[in-house]
Amino acid sequence: MKWLCSVGIAVSLALQPALADDLFGPHPMTTQARDAFVTSLLKKMTVDEKIGQLRLISVGPDNPKEKIREMIKEGHVGAIFNTVTRPDIRKMQDQVMQLSRLKIPLFFAYDVVHGQRTVFPISLGLASTFDLDAVRTVGRISAWEAADDGLNMTWAPMVDVSRDPRWGRVSEGFGEDTYLTSIMGSTMVESMQGKSPADRYSVMTSVKHFAAYGAVEGGKEYNTVDMSPQRLFNDYLPPYKAGLDAGSGGVMIALNSLNGTPATSDSWLLKDVLRKEWGFKGITISDHGAIKELINHGVASDPQDAVRIALKAGIDMSMGDEYYSKYLPGLIKSGAVTMAELDDATRHVLNVKYDMGLFNDPYVHLGPKGSDPVDTNAESRLHRKEAREVARESLVLLKNRLHTLPLKKQGTIAVIGPLADSQRDMMGSWSAAGVASQSVSVLQGIKNAAGNSAHIVYARGANISNHQGIIDFLNSYEKAVQQDPRSPQAMIDEAVNTAKSADVVVAVVGESQGMAHEASSRTNITIPQSQRDLIAALKATGKPLVLVLMNGRPLALVKEQQQADAMLETWFAGTEGGNAIADVLFGDYNPSGKLPMSFPRSVGQIPVYYSHLNTGRPYNPEKPDKYTSHYFDEANGPLFPFGYGLSYTTFQVSDVKMSSPVMKRDGTVTASVTVTNTGDREGATVVQLYLQDVTASMSRPVKMLRGFKKVTLKPHETQTVSFPVDINALKFWNARMQYVAEPGKFNVFIGLDSERVKQGSFDLL
Repeated sequence: MKWLCSVGIAVSLALQPALADDLFGPHPMTTQARDAFVTSLLKKMTVDEKIGQLRLISVGPDNPKEKIREMIKEGHVGAIFNTVTRPDIRKMQDQVMQLSRLKIPLFFAYDVVHGQRTVFPISLGLASTFDLDAVRTVGRISAWEAADDGLNMTWAPMVDVSRDPRWGRVSEGFGEDTYLTSIMGSTMVESMQGKSPADRYSVMTSVKHFAAYGAVEGGKEYNTVDMSPQRLFNDYLPPYKAGLDAGSGGVMIALNSLNGTPATSDSWLLKDVLRKEWGFKGITISDHGAIKELINHGVASDPQDAVRIALKAGIDMSMGDEYYSKYLPGLIKSGAVTMAELDDATRHVLNVKYDMGLFNDPYVHLGPKGSDPVDTNAESRLHRKEAREVARESLVLLKNRLHTLPLKKQGTIAVIGPLADSQRDMMGSWSAAGVASQSVSVLQGIKNAAGNSAHIVYARGANISNHQGIIDFLNSYEKAVQQDPRSPQAMIDEAVNTAKSADVVVAVVGESQGMAHEASSRTNITIPQSQRDLIAALKATGKPLVLVLMNGRPLALVKEQQQADAMLETWFAGTEGGNAIADVLFGDYNPSGKLPMSFPRSVGQIPVYYSHLNTGRPYNPEKPDKYTSHYFDEANGPLFPFGYGLSYTTFQVSDVKMSSPVMKRDGTVTASVTVTNTGDREGATVVQLYLQDVTASMSRPVKMLRGFKKVTLKPHETQTVSFPVDINALKFWNARMQYVAEPGKFNVFIGLDSERVKQGSFDLL
């Protein structure tokens, strides 16, 4: 594949504008050389130049390119985001090289969350693969395409553990589980940064949003978070640390408050934990406008106070506001902010620029001037094969009554629903530089797969929603949702007539991408009523009904689960989503995805997640008792549990075999099962290992994911799957905030989801 090619840096600095004689390399890419270089550079900088390095400017209506170029000339900009073409980036870097005094290069960043030009499944879908090779593919191609556009940094991965599907940003993360999020996030960091973020086709990552943003109260965007230190360190902080241990050069700070202190002003979080305990040497970046928002939070009295608090707390770069440039000079002059504090923040910015290789070549990700693509959106720049392969792995089969799927490529197939022919929604939220017209809709994918072997008929059937206020909200920044002007009944009537003419109905329903995005929190996580009415009408035709779900969060699907003969969760599957979905619907690919979040039965169950603590009165559905922890008005437990996902074949898991009944603290034990494909076709499944600390000094989760392996088996083939367990899998932060593994009994659970498991045990000595 082209993204794996070894490409040398062809540009010669002699062809670029004149550079400062002593600033540019070659410099050794070592920590010692970097620290000496940055120390020397800081001595040459004025206060204004140092402050300028702390400013991260967004290209947009408030800051047009012409205005930004003047700022660059004066040394008032350290980095740029939201510019994603080589000619524009080159012009801005030229401004630095030609006109600024010290010629300190800019770096350029963008939200490359699940692809740059080739859009892959949203992160929640990527987590559904339970396949680290798929993550590596996405990371490498995303970095390749981002660097090929001239970018140096991405605001990704998003590693906020989230257990509340009301929050729109669950679409950006890897789900509810700490372990899965940690390993997915760290793998993404390693694959995007490669051997070095200075390499031609690597970019520096910035893990976000530090910290615990996924736990906002009520699932409401920008809201508060309040939790014990034990829960914070056991459940929410590990994914950030895993990303930083993997080498991430950046951390984006969250917009929420944590235990009453906004993260942007939390020196304990940014200095004591991040810098001192974890040893982080990279850059901290505020989220957009967060420094201004300290006034609204009520911890800063005015703009000057907000700047003082943020810088002293440990915010290096200010994203998207003017406050640092306006107020830091006066704060330095008065002594409210010390020169040492300013130097510390500036040093972090210069460090990452050095690590990006910009002091060796400011044009490292641009190449020679004549190398810019003639067509920025050229089809040749996409990686469709890899996008289709990853998308297929991300799909989760939730129901398949009487083998409704796979479909046969014959007869008449009705494809119905407001999302069936949507290219824009297929890309999902934060689709970077992806072009909607280059994505494949479900309708087109089915037509491509069926060819001339089946007759495909289509009807829209309903709008995304009939609530005008919701549509206005979704279209407030872009015309993302197109409304059919016909009446709801006229659209349903057409859909019913279309369905009656078919042998099977494929209804593509769910959310538009804007409903699962930043600032898109929901109090109702059902499919919108307009689409529920359509589903009911289609069900009444008596035709086999396949629901293809497009959504960026777990939805409450009790009624739909009853109505559907088959149900396929596809999330937002990216550029090749339609082709990948068709591959699964027709059986050209056997689905293997597993849910990274539990699906609640209703919004009233939230939060529902598998790794909860037990209670003194646990509920037993087999022997229900009134005075236990449960709801009396609804079935308890999720509709679909964490780790759940079906296949077109069936698998059987043996009892758990332990290598030893005891484990020494410096040793390991191995838990093994045999997995057999008991069906009649080849398929893959994800074998999952969970542990439980049975009796500890504080209550521990009923299950904790500690390992997973995807295995592919031919019909009737059997394979042994083994999981080694060591002391690190057993450690937790106790009531005294000590990181310990306590002796005693541990239960081992292995299965194909978090509920249906086989059990073993061992004792830690």
